[in-house]
Amino acid sequence: MTSWDPNQYLKFADHRLRPALDLLGRIRADEPGSVYDLGCGAGNVTKLLAERWPKARVTGVDSAMAMLEKARAAAPRIAFLRADLAAWRTDEPVNVIYSNAALHWLEAHDALFPRLMAQLAPGGTLAVQMPRNHRAASHTSMLEAAEAGPWKAKLAGVASIRAVHDADAYYRILAPLAARLDIWECEYLQVLDGPNPVVEWTKGTALRPYLDALDDAARKGFLAAYAERIAAAYPPQPDGKTLFPFRRIFIVAER
Repeated sequence: MTSWDPNQYLKFADHRLRPALDLLGRIRADEPGSVYDLGCGAGNVTKLLAERWPKARVTGVDSAMAMLEKARAAAPRIAFLRADLAAWRTDEPVNVIYSNAALHWLEAHDALFPRLMAQLAPGGTLAVQMPRNHRAASHTSMLEAAEAGPWKAKLAGVASIRAVHDADAYYRILAPLAARLDIWECEYLQVLDGPNPVVEWTKGTALRPYLDALDDAARKGFLAAYAERIAAAYPPQPDGKTLFPFRRIFIVAER
């Protein structure tokens, strides 16, 4: 299981929050009775869900205990549940299922998304945002670095972030199940500070499974090989900032 460092993940909390807010703003539900945040992480977005719908029963769900501990400390009035998102089920129909930057870790979306839709109450909403940056150097460089050193064998079976489908594939999956369906993509031009900051970004997300698979010495070598590639792909601008374009896909499906 991938280890998660809430502090590393939250280094770029402002940039990570923007798509979460963009997704939240497209949900039309007025007064849902129950709201689930799948892959809630440190709970910073779950708190926003509770603020928007103060009368709702809001529950954050995540598999990482370190993230849940951070979430419970930050929002003690919200219920947080530890569960495997691939197997998560509810006992009763839900009004809103929200997931920001989590479901791209799971496989078989052609089965996953219908299963989530089936757990909605009539008129309920499934709202999902997933990174779709797997063709960018930030992600392809991981595979290149994994092949480039004595750690190759140890990283051969690592499963990191899955490549999500194109928008039209999600339309075909969800259109037969949704009364209303809204799918769009957006590329955010993220302006980052610090030396080689894209490495710091991916150390909080997609790079985690690679780092977890190695001992200290191999981890240091692999990280150096990756950082060299990233520095070339994302050089600093004249003002010292680094531009990190990042594509995301959004789905809002009403049952």
